[in-house]
Amino acid sequence: MKKGIHPENYRLIAFKDMSNDEVFLTKSTADTKETIEVDGVEYPLVKMEISRTSHPFYTGKAKLIDTAGRIDKFKNKYDKFKKPAKTEAKTEE
Repeated sequence: MKKGIHPENYRLIAFKDMSNDEVFLTKSTADTKETIEVDGVEYPLVKMEISRTSHPFYTGKAKLIDTAGRIDKFKNKYDKFKKPAKTEAKTEE
C-alpha cells in the first residue's frame, strides 16, 4: 500500500448488523464512539440496520425490517388522501 494516501484514521472497524447480530471486520475511516470485543481484540463499532447477511436480495428471503416505523409514518401521512370507500346499495329481490 502506498504511504500517505490514506487518512490517519484508516483502521479495522467492526460493523454489526443489528437485525441478526452478525459482526464483520473491515478497514474504514468511519467515526465511532462505541467499541466491541471480537476474538479478544477491541475494535471501534459501527451499528447498521441491514447488511449483506440480512438483506433480502442477498439472502433470498423476503423479510421486512422496519425499526424506525417508516411504513407507519408513510401510511399516516397519506391517509388523508384516501378516497372514502363507496357503499353499494343492496337490491332486494
